[in-house]
Amino acid sequence: MVELTIDGKTVSVPDGSMVMHAANELGIYVPHFCYHKKLSIAANCRMCLVEVEKAPKALPACATPVTQGMVVHTNSEKAKAAQEAVMEFLLINHPLDCPICDQGGECQLQDLAVGYGKSASRYKEEKRVVMHKSMGPLVSAEEMSRCIQCTRCVRFGQEVAGQMELGMLNRGEHSEITSFVGKAVESELSGNMIDICPVGALTSKPFRYSARTWELARRRSVSPHDSLGTNLVVQVKGDQVMRVVPFENEEVNECWISDKDRWSYEGLNVEDRLTVPMVRDENNVWRETSWQDALKVATDALQQIATHDGPEYIGALTSETSTLEELALLKRLFNGLGSANVDSLLRNNDANFARAFQGAPWLGMPIADLDTVDGVVVIGSYLRKDHPLMAQRLRQVAKRGARIVLIDSYGEDPLFPISARLTVAPSQLANTVDAVAKAVVAQKAGQQVDMADPVQVLASHLVGGTKPAVFLGNAAVAAPDASQIVAKAQDLAQAYDATLGFLTAAANTVGAYIVGAVAQGDGLSAKQMVDNQLKAYVVLHAEPKFDIENGLQAEKTLANAFGIALTSYKSAASSWAKVMLPVAPFTETSGTFINAEGRVQSFKGVVASQGQSRPAWKVLRVMGNLLQFSGFEQESSEQVRDELVGTSVAAKLNNKVNVIGQEVRRGEAETGLERVAEVSIYRTDAVVRRAESLQATEISKAPKARLNANTLASMQVAIGDKVRVKSANGSAEFVVEADNDLADGTIRLAQGFDETAVLGNSYARLTVERI
Repeated sequence: MVELTIDGKTVSVPDGSMVMHAANELGIYVPHFCYHKKLSIAANCRMCLVEVEKAPKALPACATPVTQGMVVHTNSEKAKAAQEAVMEFLLINHPLDCPICDQGGECQLQDLAVGYGKSASRYKEEKRVVMHKSMGPLVSAEEMSRCIQCTRCVRFGQEVAGQMELGMLNRGEHSEITSFVGKAVESELSGNMIDICPVGALTSKPFRYSARTWELARRRSVSPHDSLGTNLVVQVKGDQVMRVVPFENEEVNECWISDKDRWSYEGLNVEDRLTVPMVRDENNVWRETSWQDALKVATDALQQIATHDGPEYIGALTSETSTLEELALLKRLFNGLGSANVDSLLRNNDANFARAFQGAPWLGMPIADLDTVDGVVVIGSYLRKDHPLMAQRLRQVAKRGARIVLIDSYGEDPLFPISARLTVAPSQLANTVDAVAKAVVAQKAGQQVDMADPVQVLASHLVGGTKPAVFLGNAAVAAPDASQIVAKAQDLAQAYDATLGFLTAAANTVGAYIVGAVAQGDGLSAKQMVDNQLKAYVVLHAEPKFDIENGLQAEKTLANAFGIALTSYKSAASSWAKVMLPVAPFTETSGTFINAEGRVQSFKGVVASQGQSRPAWKVLRVMGNLLQFSGFEQESSEQVRDELVGTSVAAKLNNKVNVIGQEVRRGEAETGLERVAEVSIYRTDAVVRRAESLQATEISKAPKARLNANTLASMQVAIGDKVRVKSANGSAEFVVEADNDLADGTIRLAQGFDETAVLGNSYARLTVERI
């Protein structure tokens, strides 16, 4: 430790720290622009000049290493004169457009100009003009004349997002930040560039010119879009969500949020919102009705079918984005009806998967501990897109030397250094993990590594390490042989002396296990409920066409039964439901999510409900009252939560798996290409799918049929050809694109699109013919 004095106060900091770090320890503010605690030091702006005794001139606090006995003055005449001189230079070319700048009121330059700027400028020359840049549908760079070349955005791309999408051209006063060859910024974390821009050079394109910062009320919330549980500040004007920014929480999301969390709010205020209860009449026509009548139709139908046909003929399909309270009351409602058919794992293809667990599968460690792992195996995950901020944490440890290996079917670049990788067909995932586990055991016993065997080479990276981990992603959990994949991963973790964890799929996957809203015991899984026609279904927050495996078939099954939809959107249910009940999205209700690490996070609604929509937990409570079931007397969501959680959550987290049933053999007698089908990042849930700006991004365009060179050659198909892709469910036409990261005999076509919905299951066999 090094001891120094700043403004008369003594502080000790680790050797190698900068003066800025020591000042922050004391809570002393040093003005700055280019310095950011999460980015490397650039020392571009010179705004943080301070006086260091015995130094001939002022030094930048962000780039001056501390020394024993150093004496620093941040507010002396010498320091202030240096800081004021820098501010004068920064303002030479800066345009005076605060009245129309979206950053006005949140601008570091504006704030510091008040304290360190002069009332007039000595420079009379014309200000320079920098032409605007096109950076895609999310980030606006229309006023790059405001840029002060702090390079925060450039460093963020390189160091945090993992891709250098912006850079600086030219020198001196001709310097400017630009994207490469006019490309759009496409990182899944690009919106954070807006937050860290200290001026108004980068702003939010969807939010642009829609409100001033002082008009907005700020309310805390929790993201429903992935398993991290990102902490949000939702900014509201009247009863409309206008903007979403991060709430800093080092233990969860640090100071970042993903673009999906930032811009999905656009899907909250679309014309498709269901705001009035609706019932389909005897002529098959939708008509609006009162809540009382709609609930009576729904509960009478459930009661009648449970009594006359049996409770086993009713089922509930619910999204993993549903709150803990909603899932608990839905489960309680079905317990009252006598049915165990409640499942939220809508994409899972293994009916025995949930039954194989003794508790709730979870990350296996706190999220913050991802910063300290030194060896990682990630199995079956489209890491960057499924879990953007967890991938960001792994990126940082990879840069510090952690050995990360990937076993998957995507072959996608994770944008960080990896030690080894095996990209295999989905049917070979379990066998590959098993082979790696056995190779690790053999190598620990002294077997020499065969450098010609990729399995043994990968296994050689899994020997040693003080804090290793094995993580299973969404593709591994959703596979038809998921139980076997997890069992083999358990063996691998044991061989590697590693923690086994799950990068759980959605905001409340862990919560769904804890309240029993998964297919355990005698209950049918979502796949079984769709494959075996029931008489009635209750569907909560899900859009079957896109949220359930083989979505079109699911809609047909639901249409042949009495379908009750608790939904925020008309188009999510109008083709199959008999009753549509308008329920609130996460911004209009209170509730609780339990994230991947088992952290219980509650939130309140930030705006009033639209029209007659109501929180889903209240709707389910009233349905329980109408059916005269006990356990539906709560007055608030907090009452429901307190009945469910407390000290009990940690005790229910358990990744140990006991495989049920026979081992599934896949791929041996089947023909055709194996489908590799991720769920596209901006197609994961109903709210995100309706966010216009996210749907305008490159990744949300209709997918192409991606095959590797060997597969293309064997089929005599060329890049750019139009092909017809067929499955047992239907066929569709796609343009061919080369993807040499894929395994032989596979074809990659994303889920979540109208164009691919006709092909059915994510793990279907497909045939390809050139048109």
